[in-house]
Amino acid sequence: MSLTYTQLATAIQQFTEVNETTFVSNIPLFITNAETIINNTVQMPAFRKNVTGNFTVGVPYINLPTDFLSIFSLAVINDVDGSYNYLLNKDVNYIRESFPYPTVSGLPGYYSLFDNTAFLVGPTPDKEYIVEMHYYTYPQSITTAPSGTTWVGEEFPNALLWGSIVEAYIYLKGEADLIQAYQTKFEQALGQMKQLGDGKNRQDAYRTVQVRDQVK
Repeated sequence: MSLTYTQLATAIQQFTEVNETTFVSNIPLFITNAETIINNTVQMPAFRKNVTGNFTVGVPYINLPTDFLSIFSLAVINDVDGSYNYLLNKDVNYIRESFPYPTVSGLPGYYSLFDNTAFLVGPTPDKEYIVEMHYYTYPQSITTAPSGTTWVGEEFPNALLWGSIVEAYIYLKGEADLIQAYQTKFEQALGQMKQLGDGKNRQDAYRTVQVRDQVK
């Protein structure tokens, strides 16, 4: 069973038995709060985006996309045969020590998150190499999705439902035992998502930037 935004908003009102105007106007906030928790707890393939661009000759930095959340992979694409050369994720200090002279250039083999706007790569690019970035981002919220639903709403509606209800009951200052009961349901749903996203989908993962949980 999938959930659209309209169905989800209706379910929240039915579970809480509240349809007061201010409460209803805050339903999108309850939902987006739940979505934020989901997106930061589980790494699903559906949360990834892919962009390509070019390095700038003599510049050891590459800008992050404005919707960047975390990295999945960074690769240089050979402009002759299209082959991929994946950069290794290292600490900034490692790159600074390994390539202390930014003017010494070559094919980048390493990258590090430098700040909230750019990656640092080493060595400094000596050509305008094509670069492909695979990264995690916050998917569009179900509250604004043109189709009325999202991947989570279709595949894991229980996580979205229980998470939104927890936020709604916190807003209502509901009874602690009831909030805990819904929180438990939410955590169970998140656990199911993690079994898929960070477990079953990661059995062959070898890069340290990929979370991998043991599948039971």
